[in-house]
Amino acid sequence: MSAQLSIRCLSAASSLPRAVWQRLCPPDHPFLNGDFLAIVEQHGAAAPESGWTARHLLALDGSGAAVGLLPLYLKRHSHGDFIHDWSWAAAYRQLGRAYYPKLMTCLPHTPVGGPRLLTVDSPERVPIRSALIEAAIELAKASAASSWHVALPSAEEVPFLASAGLLISDDVQFHWRNPGCADFDGYLAGFTSEKRRKVRAERRRVAESGLHVETRHGDQIDAGEWPRLHALYASTFDRFGNYAALSAECFAALADALGRRLVAFIAREAGVPVAVAICFRSDRALYGRYWGCRGEYHSLHFELCFYQGIAYCLREGLDRFEPGAGGEHKIARGFVPSVVHSAHWIADPAMRQLLQRHLAVQRREVSAYREDAARHLPFRLSAAH
Repeated sequence: MSAQLSIRCLSAASSLPRAVWQRLCPPDHPFLNGDFLAIVEQHGAAAPESGWTARHLLALDGSGAAVGLLPLYLKRHSHGDFIHDWSWAAAYRQLGRAYYPKLMTCLPHTPVGGPRLLTVDSPERVPIRSALIEAAIELAKASAASSWHVALPSAEEVPFLASAGLLISDDVQFHWRNPGCADFDGYLAGFTSEKRRKVRAERRRVAESGLHVETRHGDQIDAGEWPRLHALYASTFDRFGNYAALSAECFAALADALGRRLVAFIAREAGVPVAVAICFRSDRALYGRYWGCRGEYHSLHFELCFYQGIAYCLREGLDRFEPGAGGEHKIARGFVPSVVHSAHWIADPAMRQLLQRHLAVQRREVSAYREDAARHLPFRLSAAH
């Protein structure tokens, strides 16, 4: 570590002044800011009682000014961090070793990529990043953590993390990219006729169902409506025997803090919400994440989670739409399979070698899967994205 840099460990995102967050984070990112992280921590979604203990690392220069930040959590489970390491934990157990606690650099409950080694824009950027990495590894050792993981860093950070000795894993997400169409019909014009008819039939089903679909931003949703919207979101987790990490109060606080950076597509029946897809946005992208529905409505999931988001991006001039993790059904709607990465520091040398071999095999499998999935996109050859 540079002699002119020092590192502080913060136990809460809220302990860092807003001006520092604004200086170190992308100005328009809906998740990389003090509001989002502070709110999910304060409302228990990323708090010690739910298995997340904040250990954010702050880099200070010789004058005491904040010049770098690494969001970091000590975790005792693998829920909500999207590095898909359940099999790793099982391998540790089978070999009689402890996988938890682990350190995680991620956006809690949010599978969205972006910068993770946050720094001021200066010639000292590289040594600041190196100091943050060194401090994270030292903290992992001091915490008796098996590992430190960086979930979904920016493409520019991946080789930097690899050069620091972290292993790189690959995964596939499905992202929509704006082809520059004026509206949704213009977008569908690039589909094959068969795929175009299917999408139109799905949208027609919803239009003829009697449901009213609306788009509301965070500053347009009354705080008193969040319990109903939250109940829809929570029902998705209930059906799969999981738990809803974010409370109604958490959503209300996010809506109040983020305003138009929160976007909800709501379906109402006789004025009552029956389904919702809760998204967030930057100046260039829409991020889909939270869906819930009461009852069965034909094609409503596709309408709220995909088609409304695509139409919104076209209206707003957004470049891309990332609707969340998983979901091969996104391919037929024009979401392109895209390889994303995470990075992993493994404390145990033998486990590191084992995982390194595993990741080499996984990399080939992910590449083959992406290529195969891309062959099923709905676009005409002359309009291929």
